[in-house]
Parts: sequence; structure tokens; C-alpha cells
Amino acid sequence: MSAPKNTPQFNPERLMTLILAPVISEKSTYVGDTQEQVILRVVNDATKPEIKAAVELLFKVEVESVSVLNVHGKEKRFGRTIGRRRGWKKAYVSLKPGQEINFAQEA
Repeated sequence: MSAPKNTPQFNPERLMTLILAPVISEKSTYVGDTQEQVILRVVNDATKPEIKAAVELLFKVEVESVSVLNVHGKEKRFGRTIGRRRGWKKAYVSLKPGQEINFAQEA
């Protein structure tokens, strides 16, 4: 049985490396409880369709939509020297109603 024509095919090995970690913060907990979303840290070159496919593959849930946000690294000073922390990418993953990811039980 073949996949539908509008479903893109991705490399499963790449999908396994896209998601780095969940973002655990007060805001992410609030968003998760109220809007059925999960906030994840992903690799910088990840695209929305890849993130959707990776979450569905790893956590066995249905994803409704994905929003992506680039977080810029903070500027920090070390005495006279000015440096910058590395930027990263954050993904807001909206799950379909009734779907849930529990990170405490996944490990």
C-alpha cells in the first residue's frame, strides 16, 4: 500500500535527530495545559513538515500544526570582552484534540 501523493517522504534517520529536547518553563507548561501545545527545541535547519513528521514518528500522536520561532542568543560580557550565546530554534507543536505527550513516562 503506497502513501498518499501529497504526503512528503522524509529520511527516518534525520527525523530521529531533529528534536533535541522539550522546553520546560512556566510559559511552556501554561501553553501545554491551555492550548494542547508542546514546545520543543529543534535543530536550526528543521522545517515545519519535518518537525511534524518527527513528532508523529517519535511520540505516536497526531499533529495539527507547527509554528517555529528562532530564538536569538543573548549578548554577554566577560570583563571587557563582549560575546554572544548561540541562537536556537523553538517549535510550538499543536496536537489534535485528545492527543497528549507525557515526557515523564516516555523515558
